[in-house]
Amino acid sequence: MQNIRTVERPDTGDAERAVEALLRHIGEDPERDGLLDTPQRVVKALLEMTTGYDESPAEILSKTFDERSDELIILRGIDFHSICEHHLLPFQGVAHVGYLPGKVVGISKLARLVHCFAKRLQIQERMTQQIAHAVETHLEARGVGVIVSAHHLCMGCRGVRLPATQLVTSAMLGTLRNNAETRSEFLRLCGTA
Repeated sequence: MQNIRTVERPDTGDAERAVEALLRHIGEDPERDGLLDTPQRVVKALLEMTTGYDESPAEILSKTFDERSDELIILRGIDFHSICEHHLLPFQGVAHVGYLPGKVVGISKLARLVHCFAKRLQIQERMTQQIAHAVETHLEARGVGVIVSAHHLCMGCRGVRLPATQLVTSAMLGTLRNNAETRSEFLRLCGTA
């Protein structure tokens, strides 16, 4: 499996000491009972929530089936969690992925692809594009549509504090970008039109 991490990981102890420093910075005592194991838990959780760096979109979409289809294939309602790279706060939502296939892939692979990109430090706009381009490239899709809707805690619990907001992003490639009828069908089948 292709590992795309671009920098060397520090020793786990260094990462845990960094969490202890953050706790001290906000005025907490990392030695108090409730926080004793927090640095280890934070490091473990962060590693778990960023496993997408260790996954390859090409590998996820490599097992295809010898099926032909001239119709849209859509997987709706793919729940995901991610971490905003600007504040290291979570955002969560749902993705809809559709394509006019060159190659047909098992539907669970589309969900795995969304999770691969979501489990990285992200911005939603880039994640939406990454999903679409991976489907287009690795499935030789004639058209791709991706719609992502998510709630961001960086807006919900800090800053402007708008807890009910949703950011909606889309990526339309190939036929779904160039053909209004196909794009309209995709949006209708996703329940967004």
